[in-house]
Parts: sequence; structure tokens; C-alpha cells
Amino acid sequence: MIILGENRYGKSRVRVMKVDRSTEPHRVFEWNVEVWLQGDFSECFERGDNSRILPTDTMKNTVYSVARASNVETIEEFAKELAKYFVSNQPQIDEADIGIRSTSWKCIEVAGREHTSAFVKEGGATGTTRVACSHDGAVTIAAGIADLAILKTAKSAFAGYIRDRLTTLKETHDRLFGTLATAEWRYATATHNFAASRSRIVDTLLDTFAEHDSMSVQQTLFAMGKAALEVEPAISEIRLAMPNKHCNLVDLSAFEQDNPNMIFVPTDEPHGSIEAIVRREV
Repeated sequence: MIILGENRYGKSRVRVMKVDRSTEPHRVFEWNVEVWLQGDFSECFERGDNSRILPTDTMKNTVYSVARASNVETIEEFAKELAKYFVSNQPQIDEADIGIRSTSWKCIEVAGREHTSAFVKEGGATGTTRVACSHDGAVTIAAGIADLAILKTAKSAFAGYIRDRLTTLKETHDRLFGTLATAEWRYATATHNFAASRSRIVDTLLDTFAEHDSMSVQQTLFAMGKAALEVEPAISEIRLAMPNKHCNLVDLSAFEQDNPNMIFVPTDEPHGSIEAIVRREV
């Protein structure tokens, strides 16, 4: 005789970003949530009877809805709230297991003070360099930074663009602006205090991103590159790549909840791709 063994089902990689604008600086919580439900689901597995099955899409919506109503700040407390919600509202469930991975964001420091609405992901960026040496002894040095995750919760807009019959994007003057930036700059000389230059350039990139009143990713990219060249005379050009990591506002109206620019879904793909070289005019 063949029987069904232990089983469960759920929803994985439910990404939610919550922004608290009631304080200065703003606070950002980014959580990647996994939901698993256990119970007597044998009729579904064996006969295709879904009468005891909560759709996994509903689990996703539950994460967003509970996040909107919640006042907790830790992943432990939020996981408890979610688990209790599922068990309390779905009597067919024996156990709800919630897993959460959090992403930490810290305020960008500008002139020694925490910026109120610009953030950098902790522990993510990597320093890079490329050096070429020819037979005649000529050396060229490029350096940079990769995977610099930065985020703005204010002073970011996108409007006035081309609209045609296939355009569905809505104009906005108050959006989240997140990117995983890569920068590479080229030194004009092979002998230099590279550590000091790197520090000045990275600090300037972050300061400019934080302070810039952005009308587009393109405009902010150019402002960052221009500021880096102005602060560091030893570099001749800087190449910046800033993919637009979209954070989409969740529509909670179906659950009779408002969403005052508070609950978002961070997405990795598809994303906008913006690249440019900013150089000194010869």
C-alpha cells in the first residue's frame, strides 16, 4: 500500500520593504519572508480536492497586510505575528512556520551627520581595481567599487517621459529610489595615494546620492560622476552603472487598508539599466 507521508506547502521569497517616515531619520525594514503551512492536506495531494487549501498567493498578500498593520520592528516579533495570524484565521492549519531574512540599511553620513532619507546597505560593497602594464613599461590603473546598494526614501521623482499606447507606468514625484551601483574611475597617473582617493570618491558618491533632488536615475548618475571628478583631480573619468532596482507600492485597497507610501515590494528583475561615463573635457 502506498500512502502520503509528511507534507507541507507555502510561499517563499516574499520580499517586503517597510518605510517608517514618522521619525528622522526615516527607518527602513527589508524582510524576505518564507511561509510554510502544515495540516491535513491529504485530500489535495491524493484527490485534487482544494477545499482545505489556502492559496499561496493569499499567503503573500497576508505578509503585506500584516506588515501594514504591524508596529513591531524585529523579524522575531513579525514572524510571531504572521504565524499567529495564519493559525488563528485558518482552522485547518496545524502549524505555521515562518522564516525571515533581514537586510540591514544604515543612514548615509553627510558632513558627519546622518542623512534623514538616504541609506546604504551594510556589508555589501566590494572594492575593485584593474591594472594594465605594457612591454614599454606604461601602466594604467583603474579602480572602483561594486555592489554598492543605496536607497533614497525621499527627493526622488520620475515624470515627463514619453507616453504611447503601451505605456502603463504612472508618473511620480515621491518614489523609492534603490540601486546596486558600480563605479570605476581611471587615474591619470600610476603613482598616487590610492587609498585616500578611494575614500574621497566613495564618500562623495554617497553624499551626492543622498543630497541630490533626483528627477531620474540618469540625472543623479551624472551628478554623482561630476562631483567625483570635482573632488578628485587625479582621476580623468568615471564610469557609473546604476540599475534601477524597483520598489513597487503594494495595493492594499482589496484588504480595506491604505498604503501611504509605506509598504513596497523590492524587485530584482526586470530592472532598468542606466550607464554612463563622465569625463573631463579635453
